Amino acid sequence: MSSRATLLLLADGRLPAGGHAHSGGLEAAVTSGRVRDAASLEAFLYGRLATAGLVAAAFTAAAADGWDVRELDAEFDARTPSPALRRVSRTQGRALMRVGRAMWTVPDLAEPHHCVALGVVAAAAGLDPIDAATVAAYGSVSGPASAAVRLLGLDPYPVQALLARLAPACDDVAVRAAAYRDRRAADLPAASAPLLDIGAEDHATWEVRLFAS
Repeated sequence: MSSRATLLLLADGRLPAGGHAHSGGLEAAVTSGRVRDAASLEAFLYGRLATAGLVAAAFTAAAADGWDVRELDAEFDARTPSPALRRVSRTQGRALMRVGRAMWTVPDLAEPHHCVALGVVAAAAGLDPIDAATVAAYGSVSGPASAAVRLLGLDPYPVQALLARLAPACDDVAVRAAAYRDRRAADLPAASAPLLDIGAEDHATWEVRLFAS
């Protein structure tokens, strides 16, 4: 039986898995001028949820459902054209596996992509695939939202209100992400976000930056 408290634990930005050091592409978007205020932040978050968020949630749900981890990892790698984003994903996956092993009995995976690691850890924690997908969907927007407060000096209260408005969309993405139970890994979503890929490659070349990604 899934534990709501466990779901909250995995979704908490204070989980020592390094999430606080990543902006989910927002730092590059702010520097390029594509995100400059609350309205453009909202558009960015909805776009990120519908693309990178949906893909991550689907792979998280599949891993939580016991799909072949190596196959999932290879398929997610194929959906991540940016080498910088691949490195970031595996770094976060490694950190999450370390945290997971400290709390539950987690299979030994060397350096999986973050979404695959999240599904494996969520399953070890007793979460079902839809709850695991919810954590992934929420994380795809909560991290950039938190970064926006620091990068743009936004009032945190309206930013939290924005996350509240996004909550139904996160739920919807989680339901869609968990609906692939009888499919193959190759059939999982492959929604692309080219500007996130381009921004990640540019961001990786900066000598000075506030966030790791």
